[in-house]
Amino acid sequence: MRVLGVDTSLRSTGIAVLETCGNSIVVVEYGVIKISQAKPVSECLRCLSDGIGGLIQRTSPQAVAIEGIFYCKNVKTAVALGEARGVVISVCASAGLPVFEYSPKKVKQAAVGYGAAGKDQVMRMVTALLKLPSAPAEDACDAMAIAICHLHSNSAHQCLAPSRI
Repeated sequence: MRVLGVDTSLRSTGIAVLETCGNSIVVVEYGVIKISQAKPVSECLRCLSDGIGGLIQRTSPQAVAIEGIFYCKNVKTAVALGEARGVVISVCASAGLPVFEYSPKKVKQAAVGYGAAGKDQVMRMVTALLKLPSAPAEDACDAMAIAICHLHSNSAHQCLAPSRI
């Protein structure tokens, strides 16, 4: 099973494509789609669409996992996050991919074993679990944790040939 994990944000979206092969989880690609603060919202959404679309074409995931909506105190932040999530969901759905949402608590539970774990605990566990040489950027790490959550929730593990990056 190959899954795209997305930690959605308007200007710094974490992405990770992970794959299971038996009991192992392998990193196919990860990173952050960074967009300048100087760009207008419409340009941010276009860049996000292009970035996610290109990643899907390069890596051919079978499913997409994103973090579910959580409580935001700032209305402006909530609207921007909703717009970015809408773009990600739309691009993935247009590519024919099923999109699964997981609560932050469930993501932490899957990655660390504790639903109230801190960001540092998630980062250490993801780095160790995926045998990374160093901790990834925070947004990329969150995307990896979301993908891990989906892979742990899915019982049908299947090996795929690695994609060319």
